[in-house]
Amino acid sequence: MSTQTRADVPQKTPVRAALASFMGSAVEYYDFFIFGTASALIFPHIFFPDGDQAALVMSLATFGFAYIARPFGAVILGHFGDRIGRQRVLMFTLVLMGAATFVIGCLPTFAQIGWAAPILLVFCRLLQGLSAAGEQAGASSMSLEHAPDHRRSFFTSWTLTGTQGGQILAALVFLPVTMLPDDDPFKYEWAWRIPFWLSAVVVVVTFYIRRTLHETPTFEEAKAQGEIAKIPLMPLLRDHWRDVLRVVLCAFIAAVSTVFGNLAIAYGVEVGLAQNITLWLVVVANVVALGTQPLFAMLADRVGRKPVFIYGAISSAVFMPFYMLSMSSDNIVLTFALAILTFSCGYAAANAVWPSFYGEMFSARVRFSGLAIGTQLGFLMAGFAPSIVAALGGVQEGGWVVISIFTGVICLIVVLAALTARETKDVPTDTLGIRVPVEQGR
Repeated sequence: MSTQTRADVPQKTPVRAALASFMGSAVEYYDFFIFGTASALIFPHIFFPDGDQAALVMSLATFGFAYIARPFGAVILGHFGDRIGRQRVLMFTLVLMGAATFVIGCLPTFAQIGWAAPILLVFCRLLQGLSAAGEQAGASSMSLEHAPDHRRSFFTSWTLTGTQGGQILAALVFLPVTMLPDDDPFKYEWAWRIPFWLSAVVVVVTFYIRRTLHETPTFEEAKAQGEIAKIPLMPLLRDHWRDVLRVVLCAFIAAVSTVFGNLAIAYGVEVGLAQNITLWLVVVANVVALGTQPLFAMLADRVGRKPVFIYGAISSAVFMPFYMLSMSSDNIVLTFALAILTFSCGYAAANAVWPSFYGEMFSARVRFSGLAIGTQLGFLMAGFAPSIVAALGGVQEGGWVVISIFTGVICLIVVLAALTARETKDVPTDTLGIRVPVEQGR
């Protein structure tokens, strides 16, 4: 057992932890969003033959391959996150994500090396998924354990608000690419590579911020008291298997984000919207979400995680049909308004709250593993949602019906799962995930 005393445990630094989590998520979702955008608009033309509907479905499937790697990465990175600490694992995930994204920008095309091109693309995408498996779980655990008890939802929400920052930056960087004419050879030869190469800049900035952040006091205290599990997966599955299952089903809500941020781009282009307009829809909705998500998180600190999270799921299902229908109208202002309503005032509520909602289901000794494994299994639905819905006809004329039904079913599952969770806003951080038997608690 360690001889470290409670006095040696570092103090909580919630603002610094929130900033580091924000930047880490920004890197992850910058990289993920440029891949998602490219898989809808660029990759069907350069990494697959013909460039027809089949090429689009295969290209969108490459986006989903990262989610296959995520559960494996969750087990591995979750183990080390609960064994050696959150901060070290987060440094590793940052470097891995940045390297994989940069290499994607260097890949040869189908015309140059044939089917080896999409194989290499999938390999790099798998590395991205491995990295992402630990990033959000680690960042959420880090910010939650640094936060004061009465503001955990607010500070942990910055992990997911970072996703908005990353998506905004990625969309702005990709906009010049979409504005190039399709017959301009520069667009498909070199222009699309630049956003992938620029990810290196974001990684360097985040690396500098994150390396100065110390380990969480909660983890250090658990380590000092000898409470670190040798194999965290065992107590996780023994004591928290219901919570893991609950997080898996609740994490289906992320499918709303991939439908909105990736599939809707392809659908919008199909029904006549310009490529740059579809990206501006994402940019504006995410900019507004930068403001609404902290507000939803503050509300969750006052009224509880469950009501805010459930509202986000229900409103996403209700607003999505109207947003998709508006894309085929001539009223661009209405489309932008509904994009904001669907994403910034609907989905953003669930997105802001889930880091605290999920993380508070687990004790400190298995929190990283529980968050990582539960979310990454659930995120499989998000990863393959674009290709599934595209294969069902969701990117064709009238595809809004398929997209809306899919979103509605997903959100129904999420709501039912969330209703089974207990409210944790008033539970002290040190006792989160520790259950008192009913016969002893009454």
